Amino acid sequence: IGGNDSMDTIRKLYDYSLLTGARQKFVGCPKTIDNDLAITDHTPGFPSAAKYIAVTMQEIIRDCAVYTTKAVTIVEIMGRDSGWLTTASAIGRVVNGVAPDYVYLPERTFSMEQFFADVRAALEKHPNVVIAVSEGIRFADGRYVCEGIGVESTDAFGHKQLSGTGKALELAVKAEIGCKV
Repeated sequence: IGGNDSMDTIRKLYDYSLLTGARQKFVGCPKTIDNDLAITDHTPGFPSAAKYIAVTMQEIIRDCAVYTTKAVTIVEIMGRDSGWLTTASAIGRVVNGVAPDYVYLPERTFSMEQFFADVRAALEKHPNVVIAVSEGIRFADGRYVCEGIGVESTDAFGHKQLSGTGKALELAVKAEIGCKV
């Protein structure tokens, strides 16, 4: 039971059993909150995680709305290659008109210049900007936004450990715009 790495492991075990003539059967049950497994409509775990993110984002936006000091709140949400969870942060726009000012997904190339322009535009409208970002947003050259922040490492499957996208953007906004982040 698991996500991409778990399903890949099941496939490797199955392939190995074919090579060795083993009669072992393997069953992989997709269950990932990312909702990013190929050939699946949705995976168990995603709906409850999406609901949690949508509700939490509503609370964050309302909390930020009480302040008059110019500030940017950046919420980093899980999603290396898929922005399903980050997209869930904007469900409130349909339900009650309350959603993050901007949502950045890994499926689209990230531009720091456009990001700064977006933040400035939102700050012109109101002092409390809320932004949702997937941890896996990347620049045009393929580098993750979080690269160069903190310790570089990989997980047991050889994937870059992603953390610090929100921190990288926080530092960039502080340096470029100079407001509270």
